[in-house]
This record gives sequence, C-alpha cells and structure tokens, in this order.
Amino acid sequence: MTNAQRDTSTDLSAVQPLSLRFAGVFENPGSAKDVFSSDVFFDLNMPVWRMQLRGPEAFSAQLEQINEGDVRIDVLRTVPTVTGFVTEHEEHQLVGGQDLTARRLWLCEMKNGCIIEAVGYCSGEWDADLRARHAAEAPMIRFEERGA
Repeated sequence: MTNAQRDTSTDLSAVQPLSLRFAGVFENPGSAKDVFSSDVFFDLNMPVWRMQLRGPEAFSAQLEQINEGDVRIDVLRTVPTVTGFVTEHEEHQLVGGQDLTARRLWLCEMKNGCIIEAVGYCSGEWDADLRARHAAEAPMIRFEERGA
C-alpha cells in the first residue's frame, strides 16, 4: 500500500477494541469475518518461513490447521499508528500437557472498523525447556509481568 493510498484518519477510539477482537480470532478462528475486510491481506513471517494469504477465510483456515489445543492470547500492548495500530501479543497453547508460547508483533492497517492488512512477525513456539534455557542463558534486563 502506498502512502497516497493510506487513509490517515485512524479512529483512535476503535483501535483498542479492534486489537482485542483481532486477538480473539486466534482463540476463535471463526470470528475472523467480523474483524477483517473481505479482501484483507496477510504477510506472515515465521522464524524459517514466510507466507501470504488473502481473505478472512484463508486466515481462519490457517489458524485451524496449526492450532493443536486451546489457545489463549495475552495482548501485551497496542499502539495506534496513523493508519491503524501495532500490537504485541503472546500466545499460550496447551498441547499434550505442555504450554507452548509464541510472541508476535503485528502491524495492522484498518479502515471502516476492520483490519484491511496485517503484517505479522512470530518468534515461533517455545516449550518449557526452551523458556528455561532462555532464562538461564539470556535473562531479560527489562521484564514486566503482563497478562493473566
């Protein structure tokens, strides 16, 4: 999307509720049609893969394919931009008795109360062993307990 095509009038009162509804799509993929425009564009960047999708149905189908258990999303923060918002969230998924976590950062463009474009960056899934290794080898300098 070029700057000339961008609508520079983000409705700030809509940002936080839309960010929470977006997080809800990961927990309930069937709600995608209520959050995204019918031609929404996704650019998804994972640790060793990149893919693009178009449409809420394609995104919800992708989530349903990769989800293995119940998913909980903790929205860590959402920051409005001129044309939408940036949101950071952490996903928790219980798979085989094990809590897998993934951290994601999303750049979302919005129009008329819907997300029209979402570019996502994901850390990949971390199991308990990887989280323990990380805590021992690369302790956080600044860590805030967020979410439930």
